[in-house]
Amino acid sequence: MVGVWRRSRPRTRVVAGVVALAAVGALVWWLWWRGGTDASAQEAPATRTVAASLSTLEKTVTTTGTLTPAVHEDVSFTVAGTVTAVGVAAGDTVTAGQTLATVDTLRLDAAVLQARATLAAAQADLDAAQDADDGTDAAQAAVDAAAAQVAVAQADVDAAVADVSAATLVSPVAGVVTSVGVAVGDSVGSGSGSGTGSASSSTAAPGGTSGTSTTSTAAFTVVGTDGWQVDATVGEADVAHVDVGDQVEITSDDLDGTVFGTVAEVGLVSTSTSGTAAYPVTVAVTGAPAGLHDGVQVDVAIVYERRTDVLTVPSAAVATADDGTTTVTRVAADGTQEDVTVEVGEASGDVVEVVSGLAEGDEVVVTVFTGRAGQTGGGTDGGQGQAPGAPPEGWTPPDGGAGFPGGRTGGGDD
Repeated sequence: MVGVWRRSRPRTRVVAGVVALAAVGALVWWLWWRGGTDASAQEAPATRTVAASLSTLEKTVTTTGTLTPAVHEDVSFTVAGTVTAVGVAAGDTVTAGQTLATVDTLRLDAAVLQARATLAAAQADLDAAQDADDGTDAAQAAVDAAAAQVAVAQADVDAAVADVSAATLVSPVAGVVTSVGVAVGDSVGSGSGSGTGSASSSTAAPGGTSGTSTTSTAAFTVVGTDGWQVDATVGEADVAHVDVGDQVEITSDDLDGTVFGTVAEVGLVSTSTSGTAAYPVTVAVTGAPAGLHDGVQVDVAIVYERRTDVLTVPSAAVATADDGTTTVTRVAADGTQEDVTVEVGEASGDVVEVVSGLAEGDEVVVTVFTGRAGQTGGGTDGGQGQAPGAPPEGWTPPDGGAGFPGGRTGGGDD
């Protein structure tokens, strides 16, 4: 979904701060609620000063995705034969071009010899046709046909030689072997290329004859560890905000911290789940952070708009009158205070943008409600009052605000 404006900050600090504030807030509320109506339990609101400061505000599209290696190769034999050697095991690190396994070349070598014999015969036919060429159209046609046969025979030789080379299966990329699907003695069937070959094994058929069962499992799977990506989907309403190159923040309980990346691809064909369209988005992880694992579910925040050097103050410092005028209480260098009219913009969490009326470094008053000063009744019978964090009488949130944090009206034990 599309996120509201937020300040950019290290995610681990944000989480720790939220947990700490929640714990402190719960303790204060409990002490206030249980404090009774004794005068010693009454505390007037406290104030503090906070300087207007420059912040970075972001708008994001949030979704979830799966962490996968950017390099993922299924490798199989492209020729038929019996496996004679397997040189790696699952978990081994390999380099590009390193031998993974081999099959016997008896039939392949024979195919090369046969192809070369056919080529020699075709070449002899061409030589004879050229010698018999008397300049007639018929003679020229015979030469052309013989030349074509030579070309076909040469192509067969080249293919047979390539098959002998393919009897040695090598890794196309550097990475880690994650699966091995063949063993010495297995029969493999020819495929059509890397990742499409199949392994087969002989089985006894009824009546004593032997049959062959073939599976589509790749002989080897090799994944890279130097590059990662996140496969995610974005809803139809949000995909218009996402462009290739957008910066991305990736988080998960399984990661040590925030991982960063960029949008590498936005799919054009959507999929539909329960009538809701979603588009595939591929995120390229920046660098090769430690601790990444294939298949980890992650939260993704795609930053589609970022504003830097935005002047902000705590939302609690801003008061909005009935006519919509917004003011703050500014503290001068000599300690005197004055109400200043300000123009506010976007809100982000517990801060609000100040468009005009203040300068960076200006000190403003923030009221902190930590006691029971507003309570007029008490006991456990539902007396009226205000819980800690409730706004003063007549307070309304600034434009774009989401209400006073922590506010609660009413009183008494439930």
